[in-house]
Amino acid sequence: MGSCKNQEGNRQNCLWVHGPIIVGAGPSGVAVSACLKNNGVRSLILERSDCIASLRKQRTYYRLKLHLPKQFCELPLFGFPENFPKYPTKHQFISYMESYASHFNIEPSFEQVVKRAEFDSTIGFWRVQTQDCEYISWWIIVATGENAEPAIPEIPGIERFDGPVVHTSLYTSGSDFRNQSVLVVGCGNSGMEVSLDLCKHNATPHMVG
Repeated sequence: MGSCKNQEGNRQNCLWVHGPIIVGAGPSGVAVSACLKNNGVRSLILERSDCIASLRKQRTYYRLKLHLPKQFCELPLFGFPENFPKYPTKHQFISYMESYASHFNIEPSFEQVVKRAEFDSTIGFWRVQTQDCEYISWWIIVATGENAEPAIPEIPGIERFDGPVVHTSLYTSGSDFRNQSVLVVGCGNSGMEVSLDLCKHNATPHMVG
């Protein structure tokens, strides 16, 4: 590791990466790293959280299950355990991800928030800057996920509502809404599953699409 100047002209640690830089240690990022390693290519995973599969671990409700049969959701080169049910639970999927990373000896660099990623045409490399270091490589692979940031619609008049407004990324269990009426906005997989969870905890959900 050496030092180099960032875009502001300040000196910071600089690391040349002899392989692709992968941004994100979710299922896609970890799977890409495993496939590269299986073909003799090293890589570096930069993950802003402190664990793999952070969205599953930290921002999903307790009763979450895969919405497709497990054979359509397993990662390459290493399948789900045979004793897992057809639709694995949240915690089963997390344990599978941890076993997958351990099997391929994948060790992401955690708590590395990518602040900037730019191709430097003067040197012909990608420059990827985090709060601690600037990484330089021929290649970058972005695997941050389509649901990395909550999508919260603008609802006219919401400021006059006195009750709690919770995005599904912060929803954990219907037990928090026992004996209450709850409006669920959205009728996709999450909306349907949250509504079912609310019913099981004696809440009364009302859904709008």
